[in-house]
Amino acid sequence: MNGPVPAKRDYRELYFFLAAAVLVMDQVTKLIVAKTIPLYDSVQVIPGFFRISHVVNRGAAFSLFADIRSPLAPLGLLLFSAIVMAVITVMLAKSKRVLSRTNIGLALILGGAFGNFVDRLLMGHVVDFLAFRIGTFHWPDFNLADTAIVSGACLLILDVFFEAKAEAPPAPAN
Repeated sequence: MNGPVPAKRDYRELYFFLAAAVLVMDQVTKLIVAKTIPLYDSVQVIPGFFRISHVVNRGAAFSLFADIRSPLAPLGLLLFSAIVMAVITVMLAKSKRVLSRTNIGLALILGGAFGNFVDRLLMGHVVDFLAFRIGTFHWPDFNLADTAIVSGACLLILDVFFEAKAEAPPAPAN
């Protein structure tokens, strides 16, 4: 059979679709929470463990920098997010046309960063609503964008470990 060689599938569109899906799901869930739960209130889902809350975060992840009162702090967070999103967009656009854990991780980070960027740009803060507690320990409230960012970062870390293991030289024979 001497016909044309079928082109490999280009997964780059899938990566940008995944990032867009994360953005849309993040924004829709934040809108639902903002419309149905009063600010600083919550709804118990699993007693003593999980609540859907409505809080705002003026800082970065886990409220880092939230106490900084400089008018430049929000601009700094926006600028940092924009740079990260631009770098990831270029990386995904230039990536090989293969399906990879690294690119899926980058797409999740891009979608999550964009979701929180939109909040900061339009409202000056990020809406968080997932609240977990175990006994007296309360994990800082977060949202779907944060979940996508952490999941993407975990995929990147897994890729580093698996790549390092795959590239390790074989052990010398005794």
